[in-house]
Amino acid sequence: MTGRIYLSPPDVGPLEESYVLRAIRSGWVAPLGPEVEAFEREVAERVGAKHALALNSGTSALHLALLVLGAGPGSVVVAPTMTFAATANAAVYTGAEPVFVDCDPATGNMDVSALAEMLDMLTRAGEKVAAVLVADMFGTCADYDELLPVCEAAGAPVVEDAAQALGATYRGRPAATFGRLNALSFNGNKIITTSGGGMLLSDDEALLARCRHLATQAREPVPHYEHVDVGYNYRLSNLLAALGRAQLHRLDGMMRRRRLLRERYSKLFSGVPGVRLLGDGDEGSNCWLTSIVVDPERTGWSAAELGAHLAARDIETRHVWKPMHRQPVFAGCRAVVTGASDRLFAQGLTLPSGSALDDDRLARVVGAVEQFLDAR
Repeated sequence: MTGRIYLSPPDVGPLEESYVLRAIRSGWVAPLGPEVEAFEREVAERVGAKHALALNSGTSALHLALLVLGAGPGSVVVAPTMTFAATANAAVYTGAEPVFVDCDPATGNMDVSALAEMLDMLTRAGEKVAAVLVADMFGTCADYDELLPVCEAAGAPVVEDAAQALGATYRGRPAATFGRLNALSFNGNKIITTSGGGMLLSDDEALLARCRHLATQAREPVPHYEHVDVGYNYRLSNLLAALGRAQLHRLDGMMRRRRLLRERYSKLFSGVPGVRLLGDGDEGSNCWLTSIVVDPERTGWSAAELGAHLAARDIETRHVWKPMHRQPVFAGCRAVVTGASDRLFAQGLTLPSGSALDDDRLARVVGAVEQFLDAR
């Protein structure tokens, strides 16, 4: 079998086609409409949130969440350094200063001890902490039993960046329910997709109503166009919401497939000293992406060497996120760093993990890895 194998491509088929075609034939092709309203209800029901707001991206969801919590010039937003840039960018959009906290080496999620150190430093300096942004990495939830009391003691509201974690749970509680506001992403590589899209969830009706107002160009409820606030064009299209509804119906099956892939990779590397799976053993993970961590002193080879071997065979892999405190755009930002995220970036490799990866292509990936291992 030939052709490129991608990391996490969209998994769409006849069900999605039927939903989108129905939406087109309904005449609701402009932004908003009955598919958007239904998608909001269904996602809220799935995660157990009281209110939901469908948006055009997960980044928009984070931006709105921070705005309504008071982030802006003169305030600070605490964010993980091990994350995608959108988490930190959302803070910058508001005019707040992002500061970064290192990760737990076992999961890649926020290190609670480092967070406590950062919050203590900011509190002693008398700085306003608008929010703590917590990202659930690769579909594994952060350690909320430890993290939430630390934030509460500092008077810092939590925004959960669950962009990677729809369907995941933490001790039986669904992801996207741990913050005052919680963001999901439906980007093309996520566990379900609306092509581009996101959602904001909360039990706080007033906060979400404020977000809804801002997301719809902040238009006042009068017969003419009137605006008291600067708003944003952040709502989700009715057609894309239809795609999302079909994907949501398939979520459990797609998670099962991704878990099967993770289990296959776990078996593949189980006899290789110096290789471990990031976040392995978390039964609540949605297994969005599977990443290995390679200790080259024990293996005799590096994650980059395996990645190059797979790339030569047209198999896509990816580094674990480059930490935000190492990004040139955030080079001047404060951070509490332990070195854990630097090591994960140097030693981590994400393998093809999408639910569309069929058995034949999986066999091709496994065979290529075995070929690499046998040569060592």
